[in-house]
Amino acid sequence: MDDLATLEEAATLVHRYMPPTPQYSWPLLCKRAGTKVWVKHENHTPIGAFKLRGGLVYLDALRREQPRVTGVVCATRGNHGQSVAFAAGVQGLQAVIVVPHGNSVEKNQAMRALGAELIEHSHDFVAAVPHAREIAEARGLHMMPSYDPLLVRGVATYGLELLRAAPDLDTIYVPIGLGSGICGTITARDALGLKTKVVGVVAERAAAYSLSFAAGKPVATNSAETMADGVAVRVPDPAALAVILKGCERVITVTDDEIKAAMRAYFADTHNVAEGAGAAPLAALLQERDKMAGKTVGLILSGGNVDTSVYQGVLAAA
Repeated sequence: MDDLATLEEAATLVHRYMPPTPQYSWPLLCKRAGTKVWVKHENHTPIGAFKLRGGLVYLDALRREQPRVTGVVCATRGNHGQSVAFAAGVQGLQAVIVVPHGNSVEKNQAMRALGAELIEHSHDFVAAVPHAREIAEARGLHMMPSYDPLLVRGVATYGLELLRAAPDLDTIYVPIGLGSGICGTITARDALGLKTKVVGVVAERAAAYSLSFAAGKPVATNSAETMADGVAVRVPDPAALAVILKGCERVITVTDDEIKAAMRAYFADTHNVAEGAGAAPLAALLQERDKMAGKTVGLILSGGNVDTSVYQGVLAAA
């Protein structure tokens, strides 16, 4: 696990391309949650999600270690792909991104706008990965993973920013997709020597990490049919799970209805747009409202990239 000096070096790199994101304590949200809440606004990055940090750090290292590399390939549901496309552009590399059919229309548009070649294949993220590997091999491009220590190092910089700004946090709620976000938060907490508890959040219909945490070993699910595409993972990464088992306090499961209610709450109380994964931590805190009364809590609003049509439906259901 990275030490503080390594994380500070990563933060210096990240901040060349984006400023630190803000953390705000919104009065209406605190009232709703019944306690002091700090929101880390990763929806305010240049791609609207935390993933950019990891892409910048990973591709900077790749470019230095493999100067002849011409491009990268990845599989994604969207935010990782935007990160790869943005960082590839910075490094002058080609980016080929494989997404499943039915992926977010607006995330697809954003990846194309960042200069990526977008290929739709298969029915979900897990099934898209082998096709991405085939493309990488056929074209002689670098296959970029969705979970890697360098990605964790990059995204850990948001935890560093938050915990330095609000070091008295009792608990931070973090959504779990493949795991870089929560592992980065744990890394930053440990590097700073704090006792802040880290709580993971998954969707009820994409519960692989909740099941794995309970079992103490990887447990895959047959599907991950949640509206929160950023946490729609059915096969946990063993390396990520090892970090989570060691450094996470608990993993909370929230329903899609709770996630949608949290999306509405974010808009009503802060006028911020939160995608499903970004709203999941708030959904978990509201579920644990009584348990967390009187404690200072951090929420990772990991992204705000939700399709307009989906968001309209969520707001209209209020």
